[in-house]
Amino acid sequence: MDDADDLLKLENQLCFAIVTAARNIVAIYRPVLEPLGLTHPQYLVLLALWERDPQSLSELAEQLAVEPATLSPIVKRLEAQGRVARTRRRDDERVLDITLTPQGHALREEARRVPEQIMARVGMDAAQVAAVRDGLAPFAATTTGRA
Repeated sequence: MDDADDLLKLENQLCFAIVTAARNIVAIYRPVLEPLGLTHPQYLVLLALWERDPQSLSELAEQLAVEPATLSPIVKRLEAQGRVARTRRRDDERVLDITLTPQGHALREEARRVPEQIMARVGMDAAQVAAVRDGLAPFAATTTGRA
């Protein structure tokens, strides 16, 4: 085999490494988020809302780099859990605002322990996690703004 053939090995593919890592990261988060009653996608929605509340469904979808149709069922489940409320804007009924409830705000305090638990599970400190995250930055966005 020559160098060109080596480039085609599955183990040498960046895309395979990233997809595998993403799947494993979600699995690492699962037991940490379960006691909070959250899935990984729900956790991401709450993280975005804890930064800025309220947000429209389309703003939230853009921030999370997903389509609104993908996000809608996640938000509906969070609403059923009493963590967010969905309301139509009075000045534009086409816009659906997502707002944290008191329960959603309170969950933030419990979630403060999530990052340290994840770092402990993977044996990394905050600087190492930041280095990996920053190293992935070129792959996290496209020219359309979607990941």
